[in-house]
Amino acid sequence: MLRTAVRSLLTHRIRFLLPALAVLLGVACTSGSLLYTASVREALTRAQDGAQADVAVAVTADDGPSGETAAPPLDDRLRERLGSVAGAAAVRGTVEGTSFVVGRGGGLVGAREAAVGANFVPLQDGRDPRHPLTGGRGPRTAGEVAFDEHTAARTGHRVGDRVRIVVGGQARTARLVGIVTARDPRLVAGGTLTLFDTASAQRHFAPGPGTYTGLTVSTRETLTAAGANGTGPTQDTAAQERLARGVQAALPDGLRAVTRQALDAEAAAAARSDQGKLTGILLSFGAVALLVATFLIANTFTMLSAARAREHALLRVVGATRGHVLRLVLTEALLVGTVAAAAGHLLGFGVAGLLRRFFGVTDGPAVPLQYTAPLPAVAAFAVGIVTTLVAAYVPARRAAAVAPVAALRTDVPPEPASLRRRSVLGALVTGAGLLLTVAAATSDDLAVVTLAGAVLLLGLVLLTPALALVATALVRRPLTRLTGVHGTLAVQNARRNPRRTAATAATLMIGLALVSAATVVAASLGRAAEEEAAAAMASDLRVTPVDFAEIGEGTAERIARLPDAAAVTPVVSALVSLHDGGGLQAVGVDPRTAGRIADLTVHEGSLARLDQGIAVTRQEAAAHDWRIGTRVTGTVDGTGAVSGGDGRGGTGTGGGRDRKLALPVVAIYDGPAALAPALVPQDALPRVRTDRDASGPRIDSVLVAAAPGRTAALMEDIRRSLDNPALLVQDRAAAGREAARPYEPMLAIVYALLSIAVLIGSLGVVNTMAMAVSERVREIGLLRAVGLERGRVAAVLRLESLLVSLLGAVLGVSAGTLLGVVAVAGQEGAPLALPWGRLVLFCAAAAAIGVLAAVLPGRTAARVPVLRAVGADVG
Repeated sequence: MLRTAVRSLLTHRIRFLLPALAVLLGVACTSGSLLYTASVREALTRAQDGAQADVAVAVTADDGPSGETAAPPLDDRLRERLGSVAGAAAVRGTVEGTSFVVGRGGGLVGAREAAVGANFVPLQDGRDPRHPLTGGRGPRTAGEVAFDEHTAARTGHRVGDRVRIVVGGQARTARLVGIVTARDPRLVAGGTLTLFDTASAQRHFAPGPGTYTGLTVSTRETLTAAGANGTGPTQDTAAQERLARGVQAALPDGLRAVTRQALDAEAAAAARSDQGKLTGILLSFGAVALLVATFLIANTFTMLSAARAREHALLRVVGATRGHVLRLVLTEALLVGTVAAAAGHLLGFGVAGLLRRFFGVTDGPAVPLQYTAPLPAVAAFAVGIVTTLVAAYVPARRAAAVAPVAALRTDVPPEPASLRRRSVLGALVTGAGLLLTVAAATSDDLAVVTLAGAVLLLGLVLLTPALALVATALVRRPLTRLTGVHGTLAVQNARRNPRRTAATAATLMIGLALVSAATVVAASLGRAAEEEAAAAMASDLRVTPVDFAEIGEGTAERIARLPDAAAVTPVVSALVSLHDGGGLQAVGVDPRTAGRIADLTVHEGSLARLDQGIAVTRQEAAAHDWRIGTRVTGTVDGTGAVSGGDGRGGTGTGGGRDRKLALPVVAIYDGPAALAPALVPQDALPRVRTDRDASGPRIDSVLVAAAPGRTAALMEDIRRSLDNPALLVQDRAAAGREAARPYEPMLAIVYALLSIAVLIGSLGVVNTMAMAVSERVREIGLLRAVGLERGRVAAVLRLESLLVSLLGAVLGVSAGTLLGVVAVAGQEGAPLALPWGRLVLFCAAAAAIGVLAAVLPGRTAARVPVLRAVGADVG
C-alpha cells in the first residue's frame, strides 16, 4: 500500500503540490509562532534571573487587607538598620523612574513603556554588581549619565559624548561617562536604561529627599553570583527565608520582606501570562490559515477522487476492499501532510525571524531563537498531519465507495447528489448566525461577536453551493451580452459542480471576511478616537506628553513668555474626597487665564473670582445641590486615588501630601470635557508630581490660546522653545490624527498575519482551475475543433476563475462588514465608519486573484494539441 501511495503521489505530484503548499504555510505560521514565543519566554526568563542577581531579600509595601495602609518611607535610616541584620552583606537603595533617551535624529529611542532611569550604586571597590561597566566609569555628578550597551549602540554614542535625555518632563543634556551591561526584561522588551548618580536619581524619581523607591538586601553569596554575571553560586531557599525573617523583624509596619525566590516566581507568572496572550494571538492567525488550507485540501482530494474513480474501481475489481481504498487515500494524505509539515517547520524558522523583527518585541536586542525547542517541532507535525488527514477523510470515504462496475464505464462521471439537504442546513445555520449577530450588536462581549461570526461563516460555507447557482444564474445573461459565448461557457462551467465552486470560493471568503471585519473595527475605533480627541480640545493648541511620559513643572510658564501666546494654563487632574461622603474630579488651572482659554458659558457667578473659589458645571451643581457661595469642603488626595467616604484621605507613601480643600462656589458654568466638571486654582492642590511612577496630582496637559491668526506660527514657536520630543504640540486636526494613529499599525499587523489565509485562498483558486483543465481535456479539444481559438479558451477559464473569486469576495466582504458593524455597535458611543474604499479594494484584489489564477491553467489548456485532446479519456 505504501508503494502504491508513493507512486500515486509521484504520478500526480503537480496536483498535490498546491495543497501541500497550503499545509506548509499553515504549519509555518503555527511553528513559527510557538518558536518565537518560546524564544521570547526563554530570553525574558534569563533576563529576569540576571536582573537582580545580587538580591537575596527585597522590601516591598504591605498594603494590608483593606489596601489603604500607608507605607512608611524607604530612607537611609531604614537602609542602615537593615545593614545590621545577621547575614546581610550589603543593602542597596534603588531609585527608579522614567527617563527617555533622545537619538541623534531628535526622536525618542526604544519602547516608551520601558524607558528606565535608575541610580548607579558602586560598592567599595567602585563597581556596581547589578550594572557591570564595559567602558568608562559610573556617573558621579548631576551632569553625568551611563547607558546600557544596547542603548549606546542604537544611539551611536560613545563615552565622552554629550547626550540628550528627557526626565521629569524636561529635556536635558548630560555627559555620557560610562556604558554598562544589564540583564533586565524591560531591555529585552526594547527599553532603555539611563543611570544617574544616587543624588540625581533621588531628585528625579524619589518620593522625597533622601528616600528610595526600593531596598534590597544582599548576602555574600548573591554578591558573588552578581559578580559572575549571574552564573555564580546562589543562596539556597532556607538561607533566604532565614534572612527574610531577620529583615522582617527590623521593618516597621506597612513593609514586608520578600525572598528573591518569591519575587522571581511572581515575575515568571506575569511573564507566562503575557507570553500566553501573545501566543494565543499568533496561533489564532495560524489556525485561520490552517482552516482555509483544510478547504483547499478537501477540494483537491475530492477532485482527485472523481478523476481517479476508474483507478479506484479497478483496484476493487482486482480484490481491494473499501477499507483498502480508504487507507490508500489516507496514506497519500499522510505522506502529503508529513512532507508539508517538515518543510513548514523549517519555514517556521523564517516566520519566527520575521515575528522577532516586526512583532511583539520592540526595538530590543535580538532574541536568540530556540531552534531545538521540542514543542514547535511536535506541534508542526501534529498540526500538519492531523489537518491533512481530517480534510482528506470525507473524500477518501467517497473514493472507497466507488463500485467495481465503475471500471467498465467510459462516459463522464454521474452528476453529484442533490444539494437540498445541504442548502436547508446551510440556511438554518446562517439564520442562527444572523440571530447571534443581532444579539451581539447589543453586547460588548467579544466572545459573543466571535461566536456569531463563526456560526455565520459556517452557515455561509454550507450555503455557498446554492448561492453559487443563484449568483451564476443572475450574471449569465449580462455576462453573455458582454462577452458572448465565452461568458456562457464560463457560467456553465462554474455551475457544473457547485460544491467545488463553493469550496474554492470559501477559501477566499474566510480570509476576506476576517480582513473586512478588522478593517471596519479599526476604522470605527480610529474615527471614535479622532472625534473624542477633537472634542477634548478646549483651546487653540494643546501640549500633551507622549505615552508614559510627563510634563515638567515650568512648561506652562515657558510657553506663556512667547509673544503669540494670548493665554496659557496647565491642566492638573485631582480627586477630591468630599466631606459629605462623595467624590469630585477637579481640574486645577491657572485662575488668571482659565476664562480666556476656552469657550466657557458662565450661567451664574464669575470666573474672575476663581483664585478664591471653585467653579462647577450645572450638572455637578444640581447633583450636590450647590449654589453660588456654597462652601465645598474635602480632601485633595495626594496619592492619586479617592479614599473612603470619611473624608480623611490617605497619606500615601511618604505621607503628608494630602491637602484640605474648603472653597466657595464662585461660578456655575458649562464647557468642554477637558475643563469639567469642576475648576479649582492650581495652588489649592498638593504639589504636582512630574514622574509617572510617583503618586499625586500631575499635569495632564497645557492649554494655549493663540493670538488671532497666529495659531500655526505659535505651534512652531512652542516646539522650538520646548525642544522636547516627549511632548506633543497639537491643534485640533493634529490631535485627531495622533489619536487615530495607533490603529493603523494594529491594522497593518492584522493584514500581515491574515495575508497567509488570503494567499492560501488564492492557491485554492489556482488549484481548482488547474484541476479543471486536466478534467476537461476532451472538452477543450472539442471546443478547439469547432473553431474556438487558443486565446478564447484561456478567456473562458479566466472568466470562470473571476466568477468564483468574486463570489468568495462578495460573500466574505459582506459577512466581514456585517461582523465589523456588529462589533462596533456593541461599543457604547462608538461611531460607525465604513471604509468603502478599502472594501471595494478587497473585491478588486479578489478579481485580480481570479484573473491571475487562470493564467497558467489557461496557457496549459490552450497548448493541448487538438487531436490528442479529442482522443483523451475523461476518466
